Amino acid sequence: MPLNATSDISSPAGTDWRIQPQGDRCLLITFGERIDAAIGRTCLAAARKLRDAGLPGVTDVVPSFVAVAVHYRPDGLGNGPTYADLAERIEALLADGIQADAAAGREVDVPVCYGGEHGPDLDEVARAAGLTPDEVIALHSGPRSMVFMLGFAPGHAYLGVHDEKLNLPRRASPRTAVPPGAVAIANRQTVIYPNRLPGGWHIIGATPLTMFDPARDPAAYLQPGDSVRFVPITPDEFERLREARP
Repeated sequence: MPLNATSDISSPAGTDWRIQPQGDRCLLITFGERIDAAIGRTCLAAARKLRDAGLPGVTDVVPSFVAVAVHYRPDGLGNGPTYADLAERIEALLADGIQADAAAGREVDVPVCYGGEHGPDLDEVARAAGLTPDEVIALHSGPRSMVFMLGFAPGHAYLGVHDEKLNLPRRASPRTAVPPGAVAIANRQTVIYPNRLPGGWHIIGATPLTMFDPARDPAAYLQPGDSVRFVPITPDEFERLREARP
């Protein structure tokens, strides 16, 4: 079904979601237009409710910053639902209520060695923000950050929302290879690279933790909904923790 305004299903008065097709095997439930912890928790709660419902034909439910994608096998591919049928069932489930749990995830400490070889962009970030490197570290590691979603690569966590002083755009020239464990910021958010990947975020530090291990259950170290505290460590502590990894 093509995307068009007439195919949208809007929520009843007093609620805040919109359902629309996303191609012919996915529909999107949008809960807001900005990155916000409350909206993020609503997305996580809605995704959990839809998974628990076990809707016929649904193959995956994926929360993001402001929306939840529901992947399904459409009618004609294994007797799955039509878009209209699935959208109506989801509408009924959501209208019954979404309980967003503010403490749905774990509290996780992530050690970070800031600056130097592990954070080559820290000084540049400090200059752009009108801060000292120590002030950037304090802003980044002070309040806890919420894991909104995993994306781009397996185990690649997106966290936020940071102080407005850390609202920097991405780098003008992305790097072709960012090392695993790199902790980088942009647009009041943090990403932690799970393996060697291209990236255009500002690298301010690195963690010695293994962020993605397919032999581990769950494979991703961080999960959507987790509350993360970044803990500054020294280069010596970084090496000791890295060597102690299983």
